[in-house]
Amino acid sequence: MTRSLADRAVQQRRVVIENNHGEKLSGILHETGSKQLVIVCHGFQSSKERIPMVNLAAALEKEGISAFRFDFAGNGESEGLFQYGNYRREAEDLRAVVQYFRGENRVISAVIGHSKGGNVVLLYASKYNDVHTVVNISGRFNLEKGMEGRLGKDFLLRLQQHGYIDVFNRKGKFEYRVTEESLKDRLTTDTRAACLLIQQECRVLTVHGSMDKIVPVEDAIEFAKFIPNHKLHIIKGADHEYTSHQGELTSVVLDFLRESFNAEKDMPKLLLKDHSFRSRL
Repeated sequence: MTRSLADRAVQQRRVVIENNHGEKLSGILHETGSKQLVIVCHGFQSSKERIPMVNLAAALEKEGISAFRFDFAGNGESEGLFQYGNYRREAEDLRAVVQYFRGENRVISAVIGHSKGGNVVLLYASKYNDVHTVVNISGRFNLEKGMEGRLGKDFLLRLQQHGYIDVFNRKGKFEYRVTEESLKDRLTTDTRAACLLIQQECRVLTVHGSMDKIVPVEDAIEFAKFIPNHKLHIIKGADHEYTSHQGELTSVVLDFLRESFNAEKDMPKLLLKDHSFRSRL
């Protein structure tokens, strides 16, 4: 049965979770009544309100699976200062979210991350090995690349001269400061080593757009080389935000979750013989 928009609004509520630095992380829980929960993570200088996160959470909700999308510290509505780099700390924010919902007697069935969030969910999996379904959407494998586009070609020289770089948007408005420490955090985050630490029982999907101009599609192929239990799906013509391919992105992710949940038998009551979710409502 299709729910009305009013009914759907009742099913979404704000949840605030404290990380291990005492900062309050703001998120939206798409509540379906299922014990299982999928956590959705945003990318660099982004938020839980960006289209990929909202659409994925809404699609899961529609299929009867609870989802939680949240803002990392220093982003969106969460407390804290935005910091460049910060991959490992954001993995710890995700850890705080996982532990919170486990304390609420939830089963974390999957973690999904877009762009930088893709790196974060992989770092989480490499360290904790307690969520066995991971989706990396357009993550960057080589973190030494992709900085000139935001910081300028001479960013290392300016950083050495001043000890920091202030980044402004196209309208000249200040956005954030890059320090030597924050740059070092990015450059010392070893994606290859993290991928090799992910256990065989963890199923990982990497999705990437063939026309991604932010993170080249070649990065997706690198993930496939080093993650033990990995599936790669390239969406032809898609850009970094999947602007014209939201439906295909959602379909690919849901198909993978169905396969994974079926294999792990986490949610047998939610699966039909044709591998589609049975609505709980």
